[in-house]
Amino acid sequence: MIFDLILFLHVLGATVLLGTGAGIAFFMVVSHRSGDPALIAHVAGIVVLADTIFTATAAIVQPITGYLLATMAGWPLTSGWVAVSLGLYVFVGVFWLPVVFMQIRMRNLAREARDEEGALPDSYHRLFRWWFAFGFPAFAAVLAIVWLMLTKPAIGW
Repeated sequence: MIFDLILFLHVLGATVLLGTGAGIAFFMVVSHRSGDPALIAHVAGIVVLADTIFTATAAIVQPITGYLLATMAGWPLTSGWVAVSLGLYVFVGVFWLPVVFMQIRMRNLAREARDEEGALPDSYHRLFRWWFAFGFPAFAAVLAIVWLMLTKPAIGW
């Protein structure tokens, strides 16, 4: 019963990470393509809020529930698919944390452009390119983690 509840929370957290990540990327890209500072400022504000509420919460829940599941199932944290998943999770964090700050900065730059009724500055466009580039490896790693969780392949060292 407890294992099933923890498993449910873990799968729910993975779903939130995957879904929120995909949704955030979609809405940021679509608003960016509009070139409208007011729209970008609005969407980026929602994105920052969503990352704070959903992504950060799931990012905290995942290692806790994962540890509990691995311990209860007798899976060593330092071997096989569990170790690879943990390494990928750290990899995701290395890319996600800077993205959070990029999103905040892009939101602020878009707000300034909106308030001054001007164009988005070059620094916004540069940040967007970095944000976009950081998203691919992080999202691919999240997909790989979900695959590892579902298939639990035998990985030997």
